[in-house]
Amino acid sequence: MGKKKDANRPRGRMSAYAYFVQDSRTRMNPNQQVVFTVFSKECAERWKNMGDVDKRPFNDKSAADKIRYDREMSTYVPPKDKKTGKGGRRRAKKDPDAPKRNLSAFFLFSRDERGAIKKVHPEWSVGKIAQQLAAQWRQVTQPERAKYDAEAAQEKERYLREMAAFKASKPKVVKKPQRKESSSSSSSDDSSSDDSSSDSDSDEE
Repeated sequence: MGKKKDANRPRGRMSAYAYFVQDSRTRMNPNQQVVFTVFSKECAERWKNMGDVDKRPFNDKSAADKIRYDREMSTYVPPKDKKTGKGGRRRAKKDPDAPKRNLSAFFLFSRDERGAIKKVHPEWSVGKIAQQLAAQWRQVTQPERAKYDAEAAQEKERYLREMAAFKASKPKVVKKPQRKESSSSSSSDDSSSDDSSSDSDSDEE
């Protein structure tokens, strides 16, 4: 039997492509018969040929969903194992000295605009604010978006540079080579058999 699914675990985040496939399905006639392999192939082909502007709504939805997922996972506690009484497997603990991860253009935009939205709508939940940020991001002009894209590129360079230095500062763990005993055992066995045969030859004499 498979492991029982945790009903309290946050719903996994959806990718931009998953949102696109979902949208494509809802636009079809409800009574239309769908052949999954054909539909999947058509979606993949359409997505491949789509430009960044057409993909933007789906990328924004995925970014907003990531905010929701990260927020819910931060408070999620896996259920205890009935046999051991211990909690389930959790994410590996982050090294406090590790460099801060780089932010995407959308997250940099959200950082600048979140405060203004909370000021106007203090009663809104984090999820509602994320939806509003995604909607505003879709309306951002190209020059303003280019500003955030440039800042995101600098952020990525900073992260890669700091991560390289961080890894270099960590002591390398040298693994000891495993001893191969099969050959020595084999030769030992061979010598033993030779000795025994010698003994038997001398006995016969």
